Amino acid sequence: MGAGVTLHADVSIGAHAVVQGPTVIGARTRIFAHAAIGGDPQDLKYKGEDSRLEIGEDNIFREFTTVNRGTEGGGGLTRIGDRNLFMAYSHVGHDCRVGTGCVLSNSVALAGHVEVQDNAVLSGLVAVHQYSRVGRCSMAGGGAMVAQDVPPFTIAQGDRARIFGLNIVGLRRAGVDLDVIAALKGAYRELFHQGLPLRIALEQVREVYDTVPEVIELVAFIEGSARGICRSAGTDDGRDGSWPHG
Repeated sequence: MGAGVTLHADVSIGAHAVVQGPTVIGARTRIFAHAAIGGDPQDLKYKGEDSRLEIGEDNIFREFTTVNRGTEGGGGLTRIGDRNLFMAYSHVGHDCRVGTGCVLSNSVALAGHVEVQDNAVLSGLVAVHQYSRVGRCSMAGGGAMVAQDVPPFTIAQGDRARIFGLNIVGLRRAGVDLDVIAALKGAYRELFHQGLPLRIALEQVREVYDTVPEVIELVAFIEGSARGICRSAGTDDGRDGSWPHG
């Protein structure tokens, strides 16, 4: 246990695990054997400046999981929410943001500055490029190489990852109403399968589904993309990393 580590109630730490600070770990979090939590950022620009790691409540970090603190370039903070499962050998890089209720399966690797939103599931051996975002209630299939943003509520798979449809199982598990799922299906078809310029498709979807918060969330996520959105599987329409801005 290093200096500057704060443990809240009922945190358990297994044999040979290492926790370095400044790090705050929320109540009832479980850290298994050989995990390395709060280590220095794996970034050549890091020169020992102040940085920290904040972890919420009820998280599980399985064997050999690694989580790094932030860097000055990312605001000095890596933050993890509540009730996440980090399976063996998963890695959370510097300045990442992981929401609540996420699953990082075995050997998932998040590069620096990655954002994983609530209830996202990353299957085994998934890698996420720095500055990419993984949207709420989305899923990345096993071995996916995620080089661009994965929109909320979708499934991405492959190298480089493409979108294969809505994450219907994830939506149902999250308690999303059937009428909302139907609206998301309609919005998905409009955005990814009608061949329209994205600007026009976004405008049409926003107009038709303006009373459905989940659809508006999907639209806002795409509009806010800096890296671009993973293209839809089965399309070859030239919509690559520049697509969200075209």
